[in-house]
Amino acid sequence: MIALDVGGTTLKAALTGPDNEPFLRARRDTATEGPEAVVAGILDLVAELAAEGRARRGGPPAGVGLAVPGVVDEAAGMARYSANLGWRDVPLARLVAERLDGTPVGLAHDVRAGGLAEGRLGAGAGVGRFFFVALGTGIAGAIGVGDRMEPGAHGGAGEIGHVVVRPGGARCGCGQYGCLETVASASAVGRAWAEVSGAAGASAADAARAVRAGDARANGVWREAVDALADGLMVVVNLLDPEVVIVGGGLAEAGETLLDPLRSALAAKATFQRLPAVVPAALGESAGCLGAGLLAWDRSQLPHTPEVSP
Repeated sequence: MIALDVGGTTLKAALTGPDNEPFLRARRDTATEGPEAVVAGILDLVAELAAEGRARRGGPPAGVGLAVPGVVDEAAGMARYSANLGWRDVPLARLVAERLDGTPVGLAHDVRAGGLAEGRLGAGAGVGRFFFVALGTGIAGAIGVGDRMEPGAHGGAGEIGHVVVRPGGARCGCGQYGCLETVASASAVGRAWAEVSGAAGASAADAARAVRAGDARANGVWREAVDALADGLMVVVNLLDPEVVIVGGGLAEAGETLLDPLRSALAAKATFQRLPAVVPAALGESAGCLGAGLLAWDRSQLPHTPEVSP
C-alpha cells in the first residue's frame, strides 16, 4: 500500500506491507505556489512510490491511503476545502487513481487518519471515546468512538481550529477573526515569539525552550496560547464529553511544558464538567501516515495485522 500524509509544510509518505509496518519512507516539501502545485506534487510522489514499490515487491500497489487537511468528503473522495493549502473541491482520489491506472484510493482527513492510528495503535487504544487534537501549522481535531473516527455529515467534524476563541482577533486563513489556530497553533506561537523576542524565524520549539529557561516574555506568549487552547477544548468537553484528549502535532513536542499548564487551565475553567484525561500522542509525526496506511488496508479488505511500533 501507498500511505501519504499531506501537511501544510511537508508530505510524509510510506510503502507498507500487511502488518502496516513501513518498509520505505519518504518526505517532500509541500509546494507553496498554490493548490495546483500542491496537487501536482502529490501526484508525482505517489507515482514515484508506485515505481519504487514495483521495483521492491514486483508488482503495483494494492491501494493508496491519502490523508489531507481541511474539510474532506471521504465518501466522494473530494478534498473540499483547506485554508492552509488553498484548495476547494479537488477530486483528489480520482486524480490519484487515474495517475496510477485505476489503483483503489481512500481519502481521509489528515487528523482523522492520525486519530485512527492513535485509536488503534497509540494513546487511544482501548479508550471508548476520545478527542485527538493536532497542533501544527493549523489546528484540527478528530472524534474517536472505539476504533472508528466520526467524519460528520459533511466531512467537517472536529474542526476545532476554526472555533472562534478570541472574537475580533487576528484574521484566520478561513476568513474569520480570532480562530483558535490564530493563537494556539505551533505556527501562531512561533510568530508570536518571533515578534516579542525580535528573533526572526523563531519557532514554537524556541518559545518552549525559552519558557523552560524562565523567560518572562516567552511565558506571556505561552500563557496566551494555553489559555486559548483550554477555551477551545472546553467546547469539546461540553459537546462531546470525551474520556481522553490526545494532544499531538508540533506544539505537543513541548511535552509537559504544554500539557501541565493546559490541564491546570482546563481545571480552572470547569464548573460542573467532568474533565477528560489530557495525554500526549504516542505516535508522533508518524500518526497521519500510519493512519493513511490503515485506511488503505481497511478499504482493500485484504488481510492485514495493524500492529506497529511508533
